Amino acid sequence: MLEFSVKSGAPQEQTSACLIVGVFATGELTSAAKQLDKACDGKISALISDGEISGKAGETLLLHHLTGISAERVLLVGLGEPEKFALPTLIKATQAAIQALQNRAVADCISCLPQVDITECDLSTALRQSVIAASNAVYRFDTLKTKKNDPARLSSVSFILNEGSDLAQAEAALAQGSAIARGINLARDLANMPGNYCTPTTLAERAEQLAEQHSQLAVTVLDQKEMQELNMHALLAVARGSAQPPKLIVMEHKGGAASDAPVVLVGKGVTFDSGGISLKPGADMDQMKFDMGGAAATIGTMAAVAEMNLPINVTAVVPSVENMPDGSALKPGDVVTSMSGQTIEVLNTDAEGRLILCDALTYAERFNPAAVVDMATLTGACIISLGRVPSAILGNNQELIQALIQAGERSHDRFWELPLWDDYQEQLDSNFADMANIGGREGGTITAAAFLSRFTQNYPWAHLDIAGTAWKVGKDKGATGRPVAALSEFLMQRAGYTTN
Repeated sequence: MLEFSVKSGAPQEQTSACLIVGVFATGELTSAAKQLDKACDGKISALISDGEISGKAGETLLLHHLTGISAERVLLVGLGEPEKFALPTLIKATQAAIQALQNRAVADCISCLPQVDITECDLSTALRQSVIAASNAVYRFDTLKTKKNDPARLSSVSFILNEGSDLAQAEAALAQGSAIARGINLARDLANMPGNYCTPTTLAERAEQLAEQHSQLAVTVLDQKEMQELNMHALLAVARGSAQPPKLIVMEHKGGAASDAPVVLVGKGVTFDSGGISLKPGADMDQMKFDMGGAAATIGTMAAVAEMNLPINVTAVVPSVENMPDGSALKPGDVVTSMSGQTIEVLNTDAEGRLILCDALTYAERFNPAAVVDMATLTGACIISLGRVPSAILGNNQELIQALIQAGERSHDRFWELPLWDDYQEQLDSNFADMANIGGREGGTITAAAFLSRFTQNYPWAHLDIAGTAWKVGKDKGATGRPVAALSEFLMQRAGYTTN
C-alpha cells in the first residue's frame, strides 16, 4: 500500500524523484505546469507546440532533469478538454500517471493534479479519490504465483495544496482515502481468490480477523444448525449440493449511540457458482469465483468503516454458500420455505443468489435498521442492460436510492436506477408456491429485485446489482472492489463527514 502525504510550496522548488503536472488538450497548462514552464525557460510549452504530448486525457510524457526544477523528473499528464475536466478525468489522469511511474526507478512522486479546480468537487473529495485512484493503479494479485511480479518501486505519493488550503482537512481526506483504498484492496483480494482457497469458512475467518484488529467491530458467525433453527431453508437449500458448510456472517460496527438504528449491508457470498443442477456452460465458468463479489465488497466496506471509526452504527449480514450439483442438491421444481414463511418454487437453481439473500434480508429485520442496502452479482441481464459501467440500483425508498446515487457520483462508482413497478410482480407467479424464483427472460434484473422486494417491506431498502461491475474480463480480468468506494461515501455522508 502506498503512503500518502500533503505538501505546500512552489512546485519547481519541490525535491522529489518525479513531479506530476497536467496539460489540457487545448495546449493550455495548469497553474503548476505554468510555474514549471517559466522555471525551465519554456521547455514544456515548446514540447507541446512540437506535438510531443496532445493533452488527451490519460496521456503521459516523462521529462528528465529540467533546468530550474528541483525534481529529478517531470511527468506531464493529459487532462482532456478544459471544459470537460471533472472528477472522472482526475481519476483517469492520476491512475495513468501512477501506472507510468510504478515500474521505473522512482521511489516517490508529488502530484499537483488535485490543485486543478473541478466543478462540484471540493478538495477533500479530490484528494480522497486521488488516493483511491493511485492505490488502484498499483494493485496486484500475485499471491498464488510462485514467481512474483516485479515489485513496484513507487512507495509514496504526495499532493501539493494550493496556498490557503486547510492542511488538517486535507490530511483527514488522505486518511479516509487510504482506509477506503485498503477496503477496496481487501474486497479485490477476496474475490480474486479461487473457490478452492476462498470458501464460506474463509470469508468468516477473514471477518473474524478484522474484529481482532478493530475493537468497535464485533463478528458473529452462524453455522448450518443455527440457520436451521431460524428456518433459513431457502439459503440452506442452495448449500445442499456442496461439501462446503454454509455460513451466515454478521459484522457490527458500533460507532454510534446504542439507541441509533444501524444501516445494514447485505452481501451475496456465493464463493463458487456452478449453477447447481441448472449447470452453467463450461466457457468462462472460472469467473464464477467472483459470484461472492457482494460479500467481498461488504467485508471491504466494513473494514473501511472500522478503520475510519465512523460515528454511526453499521451492520453487515453476509450469507455465504457454494452452489454445486450432487445427489443432495436443490432441483428445478423443488419448493422451499424461506425464513419469512413464504414459499418459493425453484424453477432454476442458477438463480440461487436471491434464495440466500431473501433469508438474509429477513434476518436483517431483527436489527430494526434505519436502512438496508444489499449488493449482489445477481443477474446477467444487468450486463446486457447497462454494460460494465454503472451498477444497477432499485429499491422501495427514493430518498435512500438518491443518497446512494449521489455517493456514487462523488466516488465515480456510479449507479443507474431501474424501475421497480408492481407490474413486474406477476412474472413471479407460481402454480405451486407463493412465488417462483425467476420471472422469465424479460426484465431479468428487475424481476430479481421484485423477488427480493417481497422480503424487504418493513424497512427502507435499496438493491445494487453489481454483476457487470464487480470484476473485469479480458486481459484485465480480475475483481474491481466495487462498490466499496460508493458505499463508503454513502456511510460517510450519513456520519456527517461529507456534504452533497
